[in-house]
Amino acid sequence: MYTMNRTATTDMEVTSIRLERELKDRLKELAGNQGYQALIRDVLWNYVRQKSGDDTPQFSPADIRACVQATAHQTERCAITGKTISPQAPMLLGLTTSGDMVPLSVGSLSPRQANR
Repeated sequence: MYTMNRTATTDMEVTSIRLERELKDRLKELAGNQGYQALIRDVLWNYVRQKSGDDTPQFSPADIRACVQATAHQTERCAITGKTISPQAPMLLGLTTSGDMVPLSVGSLSPRQANR
């Protein structure tokens, strides 16, 4: 997951959000020393970047442990090259070193493609 530069909390606006107790507890577990509020901000920024098309590739071929062939069922963006993967196009699902499954365009793991 992309972690952005930290803004001082004094420069942030206070926003109240209601979360289920179980969700808050799980977020705290996942966040560890980072803190769950920082994790929520990271998740929200990642969502905004992805939906706005500002999402830059987050991974390199070295971050991929294994991959399987797949077919896109919706528009995806390759986690290595940033290229769009169209619905019904062949793609790969890559297992990252951190345990995430990410969409990959066919050929994105080849050295020639990864440098584009």
